[in-house]
Amino acid sequence: MKNIPLPSTSHQPQKYTGPSAAEVLALRKQFMNPGIFLYYKKPLMLVEGSMQYLWDDTGKRYLDGLGGIVTVSVGHCHPHVVAAARKQSEILQHSTTIYLHPNVAEYAQKLASKMPGGLKICYFVNSGSEANDLALLMARLYTGNYDVIALRNAYHGGNASAMAVTSHSTWKFNVPHSFGVHHALAPYPYRGPFGYDDADAGKKYADDVKSLIDYATPGKVAAFIAESIQGVGGFVEFPQGYLKHTYEHIRAAGGVCIADEVQTGFGRTGTHFWGFETQGVIPDIVTLAKGIGNGAPLGAVVTTPQIAATLQGKTHFNTFGGNPVVSAMGKAVLEVIEKEKLQANALKIGGYILAGLNKLKKKHKIIGDVRGKGLMLGIEMVKDRVTKEPAKAECAQVLETARELGLLIGKGGLWGQTIRFAPPMCITQADADFLLEVFDEAFSSL
Repeated sequence: MKNIPLPSTSHQPQKYTGPSAAEVLALRKQFMNPGIFLYYKKPLMLVEGSMQYLWDDTGKRYLDGLGGIVTVSVGHCHPHVVAAARKQSEILQHSTTIYLHPNVAEYAQKLASKMPGGLKICYFVNSGSEANDLALLMARLYTGNYDVIALRNAYHGGNASAMAVTSHSTWKFNVPHSFGVHHALAPYPYRGPFGYDDADAGKKYADDVKSLIDYATPGKVAAFIAESIQGVGGFVEFPQGYLKHTYEHIRAAGGVCIADEVQTGFGRTGTHFWGFETQGVIPDIVTLAKGIGNGAPLGAVVTTPQIAATLQGKTHFNTFGGNPVVSAMGKAVLEVIEKEKLQANALKIGGYILAGLNKLKKKHKIIGDVRGKGLMLGIEMVKDRVTKEPAKAECAQVLETARELGLLIGKGGLWGQTIRFAPPMCITQADADFLLEVFDEAFSSL
């Protein structure tokens, strides 16, 4: 395996002096839930990060191509975000929603200013799972209906109600909240019945939603929920027109439309600040997490005043939602995205990488599909381009080889056959060149 040098960095990591990776793994096996999985044959222990780079306990440096699962949006330990957290931590670390605090109010104003239409009311929570749970509750209260339509190949979180609308079998548990949830055909042009060459694919996939309303529900629904680009499902980008036609069907049946922007939001797609904008629609409820706080435990639900009013008749309280520290961090993230023009960088560098990946597709037959927008890109691997048999083992090996070469990436898809690349949005063209060279070597070595 050839040596591929990482781009230079001025950051000098501290010498790690803590317990070894083997000792930490032993503690984890003894005291932590065995259901939590690990990447790589030899588990990786990360101890320091700076912008797009990470260091393990041995001092080895990596380009972070997964952004902590699309979580680190503006860079690990970004100085402006760290400074905001430190400043607030030294004054007041905690204040619940039963008290006033300027940070949460000012952050809500700034976040709402990024939203189109009537999406102006924010609820702050701790995670995407909690955000989706609250969104489903509000949809049912507002409409008076119960049935929800979600998508196959979807992932929406790890609590009971979010698992109910998740259809990705690797993540889905048999939860009672699945009652009243119906899963429509995934608008998946590479594997679905309507492909890239079908100009009406978006409408045809949306017709399946209409069919579910007609035959599987009482004819009335509470909500439709979908990621704007499917994340765990393998960065599946919907055909144009899909959300437009689907939203029309849902609203005609009395429902509201929920956009899960946990992975696509905050400029990652490059062309737009929010993923749903790439489809030319405005949802009724938007759920946010991960990149919203650059790693802080922060999530949000943003909706209209009319839908938000449904919670007025009950007590709604969140112990940590809108915490002063995470609110300061969330506001700092928005400031960094604006000041450093990271959305534009996602468009530029993402387009450069996508072009390079398409060249690699011509060279390596194991690449079946390359897709995505901005810095949210998927590489679907197949054993045969005609049968599209998933290349699960080969995809896992590419992750191992990339790690050895200094690149951390993710995988997704029903069979774990798709490489997921979603780095901090501060990556450079030098990083992109390194990434493409690593991929070329990893595919060549299979």
